Amino acid sequence: MFDSIQSVAGGLAVLTASLATGAAWIACIAAPNCSFDRLDYSRADGHVRQLIRETSGPIAVILLGACALAVLAGFYGSATLSGLAAIGFLTNNWTLAPKKKGEGAPPGVRHRKKSQRIVAISLSLMFTAVAAIAAILAVFHV
Repeated sequence: MFDSIQSVAGGLAVLTASLATGAAWIACIAAPNCSFDRLDYSRADGHVRQLIRETSGPIAVILLGACALAVLAGFYGSATLSGLAAIGFLTNNWTLAPKKKGEGAPPGVRHRKKSQRIVAISLSLMFTAVAAIAAILAVFHV
């Protein structure tokens, strides 16, 4: 009975890690390209920052589910990378968090949010690759 649970959990681990990889790819590559093609720069920048902030949480939850399923299946390499990718996607919430009053640059100085977006996209792409490797490891039962 435990063997059938392990095989089902293994298949679901592959599915959820692949789902998270696809969702992250759409949020990091496809949607920002469309935003910068169709909108002016400031609106596209705001849209991409909001998109990354809003999608990072659900992607992290999916990756935590993949981690749990991989542990249940005995795929500890895939579980480790899925957990690492989930933590990485959670860092986008801190990277793109709005600043409190009194923090940051002094009054009268322009705030550059472009660097926030660049860091968030870079982190997302890096952890998308980690999630893809976790899915590949789950396919090979590692």
